[in-house]
Amino acid sequence: MVNNPFILYGYESEKYFCDRKTETQELKRLVTNGNHVALIAPRRIGKTGLIENLFHQKDIQRDYFTFLVDIYATKNIEELIMAMGASMLSSLRPKGAKVIQKFVNILSSLRTGISFDAMGNPTWNVEIGDIHLPRTTLDEIFEYINTADKPCIIAIDEFQTVADYHDDKVEAILRTYIQHCRNAQFIFSGSQRTMMGEIFLSPSRPFYQSTSMMNIGCIPVEKYSKFAQGLFKEADKDITTDIIEKTYQQFDGITWYVQRVMNEFFSLTPQHGVCDETMLDTAIKNILRANEFTYQSLLFQLPIKQKELLMAISKKGKAQNLTSSAFVKKYRLTSSSSVQSAMKGLLEKNFLTSNLGIYEVYDKFFALWLLTQR
Repeated sequence: MVNNPFILYGYESEKYFCDRKTETQELKRLVTNGNHVALIAPRRIGKTGLIENLFHQKDIQRDYFTFLVDIYATKNIEELIMAMGASMLSSLRPKGAKVIQKFVNILSSLRTGISFDAMGNPTWNVEIGDIHLPRTTLDEIFEYINTADKPCIIAIDEFQTVADYHDDKVEAILRTYIQHCRNAQFIFSGSQRTMMGEIFLSPSRPFYQSTSMMNIGCIPVEKYSKFAQGLFKEADKDITTDIIEKTYQQFDGITWYVQRVMNEFFSLTPQHGVCDETMLDTAIKNILRANEFTYQSLLFQLPIKQKELLMAISKKGKAQNLTSSAFVKKYRLTSSSSVQSAMKGLLEKNFLTSNLGIYEVYDKFFALWLLTQR
């Protein structure tokens, strides 16, 4: 039993995972029938949770080795290899010494970076400087995948990151390895729709027509309401449909933000108590207060013109035509050219998201905090 059933990080069990039954079955159908999948949705909608939910299905756990590799923070192929190796070792650790030893033996180029404690548990101590020959280590990783005792499902999270590597051959290198891999299916998860589209749908790119495309949207409010009320009821608490729907609407149904507020609601509601609309303001203030130092630091680091544009967009909520004279004048910005430059910088730093010409502050709690600043 967890203290707060509204899990914010990681995956606990299907009990604490809201719905996605159709999406889980569709993803399972695709990968178990020989398809690689490009899974696309905005960040914090729940792509990683969906993958984890698939990996925790009993038949998947029984019949496959599963690996989830997050490459969001990687900057080159060496760091990607580091992420793959570390994630695979971590996933194999519960499978026993025989399985782990096979993996370590095949990764001979990195063997000195993998140590074992007194209980025989492996630790990944590989550093970026240890990867002297990336192609050799990739050969070894894919040799293990191809000879593993079970077929593998490998999910690479935030896959669009590879498009930002300085080496523009990485996509082609990975495509070649994956094309010749007969013992694994790959899920390429990404949050930047435009970039993922370019990678998988552009005829000039190596991954063209190599995957089935799968998009996921928000969990319907009715299903989330049923899920939330069920978790409250189990703890002898109650929550009104109105406050769930209001929270859902305020955060556009994006799972993580709704879940974060629900987590706060649950902690604020006493046993046998009822959470209603009077708690929304308190819950959001608590969340903003907890993040205030981080937000102050982020704002302090921004150049003045980027800061002014960010403040303007937070006031607008969903902004378009940022370089128009009307927008520039209304928010007392310097000029269209300065807005263009500031917008480019904010997008590169992931402070903003853009979809079909509509711009928003990426972190919705940060956007609310900005509204409290003068």
